Parts: sequence; C-alpha cells; structure tokens
Amino acid sequence: MTEATVAGMTQRDRFHAVTASFLGWTLDAFDFFVVVFLYDALAAQFHVSKALIVVTVTATLATRPLGALLFGLLADRYGRRVPLMVDVVFFSVVEVLCGFSVNYTMFLVLRVLYGIGMGGEWGVGASLAMESAPNRLRGVLSGFLQSGYSFGYLLAAIAARLVLPSLGWRWMFWVGGIPALLALYIRTKVPESDAWKQHKLPSFGAIVGETLRYWKRFLFLVVMMTLMMFLSHGTQDLYPDFLKHEHGIAANTVAYIAMLYNLGAILGAIIFGQLSEKIGRRLGIISALLLSLVMIPLWAFGWRTVVLALGAFLIQMGVQGAWGIIPAHLVEVSPDATRGLVPGLAYQLGILIAAPTSTIEYALRDAVGYRWALAGFEIVNIILLAIVVWLGREERGKAFTKL
Repeated sequence: MTEATVAGMTQRDRFHAVTASFLGWTLDAFDFFVVVFLYDALAAQFHVSKALIVVTVTATLATRPLGALLFGLLADRYGRRVPLMVDVVFFSVVEVLCGFSVNYTMFLVLRVLYGIGMGGEWGVGASLAMESAPNRLRGVLSGFLQSGYSFGYLLAAIAARLVLPSLGWRWMFWVGGIPALLALYIRTKVPESDAWKQHKLPSFGAIVGETLRYWKRFLFLVVMMTLMMFLSHGTQDLYPDFLKHEHGIAANTVAYIAMLYNLGAILGAIIFGQLSEKIGRRLGIISALLLSLVMIPLWAFGWRTVVLALGAFLIQMGVQGAWGIIPAHLVEVSPDATRGLVPGLAYQLGILIAAPTSTIEYALRDAVGYRWALAGFEIVNIILLAIVVWLGREERGKAFTKL
C-alpha cells in the first residue's frame, strides 16, 4: 500500500501519532476511574468517611490545570513528543505508588500529584493527534481519541470485576503502572508534529504573550469546558455508587452496567465525531446534548435494573458524543502557535472550576434525594451548555500547516 503524505507525514506516521494519543488518554482515564470503584474499600482501609474518599477525586481534578500549564508550555516550546513521554511516565509511577499508600494523607497527596500528570496528557496528546490527522478525518478521529476516556473507564470497570475481588484494591493501582510502557512506543514510532515545527515560538514568554492576545476566546473556552466537565463528571463519577446505594444493585452488576454504558460512550463519541464533519462542530455537540437530556428519566429514575442500564447506555452515548467533538473543536479554534497549551489549559481549568461536582451532587443528595441530585444538576447544566456552545465560534476543517 502506498503511503501518501500530508504536510510531510506518511499515513503510517499519522496512524502512530493518533494511536499514541488514544492510548495515553485511555490509560490515563483508567488510572483516574479506578478510585470510582473503590470508595467503600478505601474508606474502610483508611478508616475515614466515604465523603473524604470522594474529596480525593476532587483533589485530582483540581490539580489537573497545573499539569496542563506545565506540559502545554513544554509542548509549544520543545515539541509534542518528549513532554508527552515524560508525562506518561510520571503519572504511571504515581499511580503505582498509590497502591502502596499506608494512610489517607499519603493517598490524598499522591492523588494530587496524579492530577498534575493527568492534566498534562490530554492537551499535548490532542494537539499531536489533531495536527497529524487529515482534515477530512478529523471529526471521526477526534471521536476515536476522546473515546479513549470511556475505554479507560471500561477497563477500570473490568478490573473492578476481575482484579478487585481476587487480588484486592492495591492491585487496581499497581496495574495502572502499565502505561509507562507507552513512552517506548512514542519514542520509537511517533514523529514530531509538522504544525509545531512551522509555528513554534522562540521562548516561553512569547508563548504566554500569544495566549494573552486571545484572552477573550480563551475565557469563553474555559466557560464551555467547565460546563462540559459538569456534564461528564456529573453523570459518571457517582453513578456506580448511586446504583448500589439508591437502587440496591449488587456491586458485580454495577460493574457490568458500567461496562455497558462505556460501550455506549465509545459508540457515541465516534458517531457524533463523524457527524460533526457534516453538520458542524457546534450543531453536532448540541445534538448529542439533546440525546442526553431526554435520557435523564431512564438514567436516574428507571424502575428496573434493565431500564437503568439502558438509560445509562444512551445518556453516555450523548455525553461522550458531545465530548467526541471536543478535541477537534478546541484544537481548531486555538491559536496556531499555542495549540499545545490553549486546548489543554482551557480543558483543565474547566476541570478546576468543576472539580467539586461529585461533592456538590453528594451534598444535594441529602437535600433532595440521590435521584434528583443527579437529574436536576444535569438538566440545568445541559440547557446552559447548549446555549453556550451555540453562541461560540467554530473553524471546522481549519488547516494547521502551510503546504
């Protein structure tokens, strides 16, 4: 098969770049979602309340902007490959150390450090993948890349079903050291981005200055990403606990439901990512949001396990359908010279603002009940998000390199 080139990259080069970014986000998400299935086990192990374990998730989300800032600056100054390799090794080592935690304080500190590593991966990986993708395939590859998040969640659910019962909670984190091997793949297979080579700036100060030139656009992206974070974390992080304690579903069954709805998420990311190539990024995101909105009654108030499972599958098709468009959309509307920094930093600052999502929903549970805490929060959020997305700009198909 011949290997046509686009901006100096062969078809094989582009495949490796997108694959590396997908695997990085998959394994990063696996390491994050492990905790979601261990709330009860960790609370018992460290002799603290479950609410304090939920706080560790908030802490991880809150420190992700530091990683986005650090690794985003490095990616715009020195290229995408080396910062991505360093970041993958860093978060993998921290994840393994979490399995050696002897008390709650040690575990909390390690999850804070893990957040820095997690925050660095998305922006660098997304810029590398989208800069390597052909324009006509950017939408579907964006969905493929973002589906790595759901695939990581799916792997965490499988580990909760297979690893946790037989080997215990520590092995859930030790398995999370596997991503370090990805650095070898990136080192040997992934080429540097031609778009970065064309637009690179001479100093960190120049990168910051270029970012500040577009401060209004950047702030808008932060608002949009905050609402996107409310969407994903508000429908995912507490849902296994919700199924167990509100609907009385056994832990093993919850793991299977999590596997199912993450399959829906993967499917939705790819479908809506491709759809956005035809109807546009904004309309594609809004279409996915409408699917999520109409599925809330089944997702939160389902009267049988099978109805809840169906609602979870369909709502995550919509949630991750919207998210599947985000890598392409954010990278396209970001300035050329700061494409490593701006998408990731906007993404992770959204996380910082939305970090208390689980804590807020858990507190609302005491006021209005678990079902309305989740449902009410997401109804309001989805409506606001659809309005914000429609008011924004898009640059579908924007060229990243000068031929």
